[in-house]
Amino acid sequence: MRRLAAVAAALTVSLLAVPTAWAAPFPGSIPLPVDFQPEGITVGTGSTFYVGSLWDGDIFRGSLRSGEGQVFIDVSGRQALGMKVDEGRHLLFVAGGFTGHAYVYSTRTGATVADLTLGTPGASLVNDVALTRDAAYFTETFAPVIYKVPINADGTIGPPEPITVTGPAGVSVPGTFGLNGIVASPDGSKLLVNHSDLGILATIDADTGESRQVDITGGALVPGTPDGLVLAGHTAWVLENFANSVAEVRLSPDFSTGQLVQTITDPAFRVPTTAAIHGSRLALVNGRFDLGFPPPLGPGAPPGTDFDVVQIRMH
Repeated sequence: MRRLAAVAAALTVSLLAVPTAWAAPFPGSIPLPVDFQPEGITVGTGSTFYVGSLWDGDIFRGSLRSGEGQVFIDVSGRQALGMKVDEGRHLLFVAGGFTGHAYVYSTRTGATVADLTLGTPGASLVNDVALTRDAAYFTETFAPVIYKVPINADGTIGPPEPITVTGPAGVSVPGTFGLNGIVASPDGSKLLVNHSDLGILATIDADTGESRQVDITGGALVPGTPDGLVLAGHTAWVLENFANSVAEVRLSPDFSTGQLVQTITDPAFRVPTTAAIHGSRLALVNGRFDLGFPPPLGPGAPPGTDFDVVQIRMH
């Protein structure tokens, strides 16, 4: 009887494990609304992801596991580029692109918590954002500036403060793309950025704006293509949009040097712009800029263009 009981228990455990073993894999491609013209992505609680639209600033929310989703924030007259979620405060920080603004939304209700004027509409490109414990830092692509937005302990948003970037990351040539992707070191004292036109990575002191170029061995980033930037520990992934690739750079503990360990390509890449990390996967947005830049740079992709989020394993 004791042996039969043990066998029955083992069978029960095996049967309970079957649903997990047979669980559907994460979809390789998640469709977004037609004509959505996405650019930025971030991952929130669990497998929840958010993607923003360059056309009107709408925010799509979905599941990386099921591939299902819908427009969560429906706005107009805005843009949505790089974005990050503050899970503890239930806030979504969004770079507002050519509007010169940044937006903060509630991830619970979708309501606008703050509408921040950072640059000059039409002359600015507020491109990406990094979060630390007490601030959000936004890149300005058309000037050597980082915008610091304080986040108070109670979750309220303080007034923006421009920080002038000096050194190699501060190179800004009219008509070209400068500062783009941005992430923060764990202690928040240092920002890691890429510079699109120069094709470099650099660190920026979060207080002074002084920058230093990261000395990369084993290869180089493709100038003109660095876009989104993600960081896990001491490994950075640089989205190289028109090169249709992702460069993996292993950084030293102080981020002063790095080694290009691989360049990832995939037939599913269609000018990927930004990415977010979820477990062992990268979730990438296909911006499809080869079909046309959206206003004010161009007419955008032709009507009826499909867009998606692609998931790949990092290793």
